Amino acid sequence: MAVCARLCGVGPSRGCRRRQQRRGPAETAAADSEPDTDPEEERIEAGAAALSGAGGGRSAGPSSPPRCSLLELPPELLVEIFGSLPGTDLPSLAQVCTKFRRILHTDTIWRRRCREEYGVCENLRKLEITGVSCRDVYAKRINPRVKSGRFMKILPDYEHMEYRDVYTCLLHRYRHILGLWQPDIGPYGGLLNVVVDGFFIIGWMYLPPHDPHVDDPMRFKPLFRIHLMERKSATVECMYGHRGPHNGHIQIMKKDEFSTKCNQTDHHRMSGGRQEEFRTWLREEWGRTLEDIFHEHMQELILMKFIYTSQYDNCLTYRRIYLPPSHPDDLIRPGLFKGTYGSHGLEIVMLSFHGKHARGTKITGDPNIPAGQQTVEIDLRYRIQLPDVESLRDFSELSRIVLEVGEQVRQEQQQEGGPEDSEGEPRPGPVQPHAEPPAEQGREPGDGEALAAAEQPVQSGQGQPFVLPVGVSSRNEDYPRTCRMCFYGTGLIAGHGFTSPERTPGVFVLFDEDRFGFIWLELKSFSLYSRIQATFRNADSPSPQAFEEMLKNIQSLTS
Repeated sequence: MAVCARLCGVGPSRGCRRRQQRRGPAETAAADSEPDTDPEEERIEAGAAALSGAGGGRSAGPSSPPRCSLLELPPELLVEIFGSLPGTDLPSLAQVCTKFRRILHTDTIWRRRCREEYGVCENLRKLEITGVSCRDVYAKRINPRVKSGRFMKILPDYEHMEYRDVYTCLLHRYRHILGLWQPDIGPYGGLLNVVVDGFFIIGWMYLPPHDPHVDDPMRFKPLFRIHLMERKSATVECMYGHRGPHNGHIQIMKKDEFSTKCNQTDHHRMSGGRQEEFRTWLREEWGRTLEDIFHEHMQELILMKFIYTSQYDNCLTYRRIYLPPSHPDDLIRPGLFKGTYGSHGLEIVMLSFHGKHARGTKITGDPNIPAGQQTVEIDLRYRIQLPDVESLRDFSELSRIVLEVGEQVRQEQQQEGGPEDSEGEPRPGPVQPHAEPPAEQGREPGDGEALAAAEQPVQSGQGQPFVLPVGVSSRNEDYPRTCRMCFYGTGLIAGHGFTSPERTPGVFVLFDEDRFGFIWLELKSFSLYSRIQATFRNADSPSPQAFEEMLKNIQSLTS
């Protein structure tokens, strides 16, 4: 009924009772004599009749079924039809005729498109009461005004705003920046997730939990937001700092790249100067004070990161990243993980599978191994059988096993003409006998069979006991004591400034679906990785080729 009431001016003029009541008898008679459709509608109907008459050369007899034009459908049915179409098709539909153009001003059509295409479930007419659906942790920082000890938010003029404006001027206009991005912050990188949050588009920077609590959930803070302050004008605001939102700017440079700029960087400064800014940053970044950090080298790394990252003042360039595609034969589900990296703290790593190899690519990095580089590479053809727990405590025994496998890998690569083929992918080699004994004499199992055979001890509840060798350091001592399987791998190490990089042997340890580890033999160090439990929209790769190209691009920036 509400839809019909709002559409009372759409149909034939003599069919609107509200208008007839306001008209006099002469006006009503004149309205009855007017045609039911405008010239555009008559032209469309005439064209449709000509087409139907030309189809097959047969004349319509008395027994022909009645034909119904789309223009003859009731307005409420057209609203349902138009609401099911993609929003990008509606402007073209509005050019068909005046009737369609009038119907497309119905707000329920655009509300449905906002909900189905961008997940907007809020009601514009109720925001004056409920407020905007932003994250609660930052709700008090939007624009605080103290009233009786409570914070209140200043809302845009939603009362005179329509869903059509929200769709066309906000959601559709900035649709290209939705998804996952990596900021260009030198070696440190980052993970930005741009999402539709209520009637806002917000860029959330995802931060790892405080070191060394790798199993804790991710932290996040807003860097910018976009919303409609007026009916047809989108406003970009910088959220960096602690003085609330202020004027910002976003430039979409090309398809997979955009930049942000803060126009009021004085809002980033604190009254206590750089010393207060550093202490505040340290509490947020590390969850501690400088006095709590006794390691001198770690203090230098922390101070260096603060000086380097704070100079950008939220004026950054972002490049799109995709989540890795998954396949049924993958060892575990690929995705984003947070891992321990000694004095550098926790960093974000993307685990992806490439045939018989797995790679861990840094999304956040450090001055030694910057973001974009492949921190670990696992050869899934060479499974390592760990010794018993007592023997495993001896580092020399584990080192001997791994180095033997590494030497065989090197020899096989030399016999096959090198470690890589013409396309840059490692050449396939025979299955390492120490790692994966053949299932049957004279036959090698396929990929799926090998993984299924490896999973059998886990499915039967017979996990392999695991303990770190004596002398191997770990930031987190609360690692699992049972693992599924281990594989030979290499880890990337380098000096400060990514100097003299080299790959050194190590052990990839799979604990479960959401956790794995890597033992760095040369460093005598252990990194524990835990899956990031978050759902990211607009982050799937359009194709495996696009994902491979993305990996090459982010690696080339820091090579």
